[in-house]
Amino acid sequence: MGTVLELHGITKSFPGVLANDHINLSLEEGEIHALLGENGAGKTTLMNILYGLYKPDEGEILIRGEKVDIHGPNDAIARGIGMVHQHFMLVPVMTVTENVMLGVEPTRNGIFLDKAKVAKHIREISEQYGLEVDPDSYIGELPVGIQQRVEIIKVLYREANILILDEPTAVLTPQEVEGLFKILQTLIEKGKSIIFITHKLKEVMAVADRITVLRAGRTVGTVSPKEVNPEKLAAMMVGREVNLVVRKKPAQPKEAALEIKDLYVRDERKNMVVNGISFEVRKGEVLGIAGVQGNGQTELVYALTGLLPLESGEIRLLGRPVYHTSPRTIIERGVAHVPEDRLKHGLVLSFPLHDNLVLCNYYLPPFAKGISLQQTVIINNAEKLIKQFDVRTPNVYVNASTLSGGNQQKLIVAREFSRPIKLLIASQPTRGLDVGSIEYIHNRIIEKRDEGTAVLVVSSELDEIIALSDRIAVIYRGQIMEIVDAAKTSKEYLGLLMAGIQPSEAAKAAAKTKKETEVERVF
Repeated sequence: MGTVLELHGITKSFPGVLANDHINLSLEEGEIHALLGENGAGKTTLMNILYGLYKPDEGEILIRGEKVDIHGPNDAIARGIGMVHQHFMLVPVMTVTENVMLGVEPTRNGIFLDKAKVAKHIREISEQYGLEVDPDSYIGELPVGIQQRVEIIKVLYREANILILDEPTAVLTPQEVEGLFKILQTLIEKGKSIIFITHKLKEVMAVADRITVLRAGRTVGTVSPKEVNPEKLAAMMVGREVNLVVRKKPAQPKEAALEIKDLYVRDERKNMVVNGISFEVRKGEVLGIAGVQGNGQTELVYALTGLLPLESGEIRLLGRPVYHTSPRTIIERGVAHVPEDRLKHGLVLSFPLHDNLVLCNYYLPPFAKGISLQQTVIINNAEKLIKQFDVRTPNVYVNASTLSGGNQQKLIVAREFSRPIKLLIASQPTRGLDVGSIEYIHNRIIEKRDEGTAVLVVSSELDEIIALSDRIAVIYRGQIMEIVDAAKTSKEYLGLLMAGIQPSEAAKAAAKTKKETEVERVF
């Protein structure tokens, strides 16, 4: 045992931003060291420096006590550092073996690719670390939990001893998260060392040996999970007390604002991905859509907001049908949309902030008078909203492309929540936000509900769905498995539905898990 990695005084600045300010971090052999921090705290920059994607302005990196210069990812890999990115770097039409060997292709007789040798090595790694992956499977046919195992195998195949995991549970079901944690435990038992980047405080408490918190590019402190609780960690991240519980009164639902009957939708590649969905969202309630990413929820939202045509079925908004209706018309009917892909559907990156904040109603008073835009009104509106929603920017005149991902998300939320609306469709509303901003957005969603707005929330974060929703619809392969009362369900049951287990079998399995957990607590 010993220290395998040390970062001393790492400093990195970009024009107008000091991303890392003399950060110190150490990693011990066989340790899971969690890296926490709100959006823009400097976590990603620090890991990009370690992985060779950025060069630090100041500071040094030591591996097993030896100072090293890392000039790129290949250099990092050669020094035993591997990174598993949040968005998997896999080719869907290729097999596990072909993905693992990309870039390091062994040959037979100097001519033929030796896939058999790679497949054998993958089986050995799978058995050694409990990863259970078939080398001959095609990536596109594997669930996301298994795809993540392939990413881990890729770095182990390249003999990494230091693993950087960036938001590794972002797209996993609760059962897959539990499986990942068992894999991490096996990895550290075999002498690997892990830097675990996440914003999920409960997971940090469950899996980390030490936790380093960053704020505004600086190290706030390094603590043991035994010394802190989630509330204290949140306060360290944000610099103030944060309420981690969504406080809400029982819903008072009224008539349906959105009705969907037997809806079928094809994706952009003409595959049928929404398969006969029916549900309604009532005024004064939050309906959450729970599901692993890629089960049709994206296309469902696109159909509701006019971004994809319907194959068949019916959508009624406030009693009026929606069919081949333009996004502008849907907006004018009182629909707000926080899109999943903020860059594609949420912002015009080359526009200044003040123009992005009126994209939905720039042609209406008070922002327009006839064909003339009222620039003073538009700028005053932007300054008010940026302050209200804590969008961190030098001023309202910079382009949206200059903001961090989290601040781009806040900009969209500020625009959509500030209009008079009857239906709010929020897809991944807090993706990329820090705990303080998440608290704020969650409270605003509940405020909208209590004002009588119908709210549809789509999120891959099951904790978020449970916290916000009054009812939860679980989607799997484009179908609704079941709609449940959020107050009367369990995370285990929802996770089983998300994995495609039928409600009757899921209920039995969840009850068995609950009973086994209670027995463990007794002993």
